[in-house]
Amino acid sequence: MEARALKKYIRSSPRKMRLVIDLIRGKNAAQALSILRFNTKLAARDAEMVLRSAIANLSNNPDAHNVNPDEVKVKAAWVNPGPSMKRVLPAPQGRAFRIRKRSNHLTIVVETIDK
Repeated sequence: MEARALKKYIRSSPRKMRLVIDLIRGKNAAQALSILRFNTKLAARDAEMVLRSAIANLSNNPDAHNVNPDEVKVKAAWVNPGPSMKRVLPAPQGRAFRIRKRSNHLTIVVETIDK
């Protein structure tokens, strides 16, 4: 049994989020939660929230209710780029520098471990 959770328009760059997601891909859900809980990166907070949502989605499934995180693993996790906000920073001599404030979409798929 598997479930997924998706969070869109996260205000951090996809590159920074992928550094965090690569740490938990393929791991046990309880272990992944502890990795995200004690990670110092700001992107780990959003990833932890999405992982908890995916576990809750799995436990709300009528076929797999009463699931604890020890019996769940992260099947897949990926980060897609979202839209970029374009901003302008004034520069000397009448020029302007473009600033791109990037965003991303995070998807986490969890599944139960067959014993």
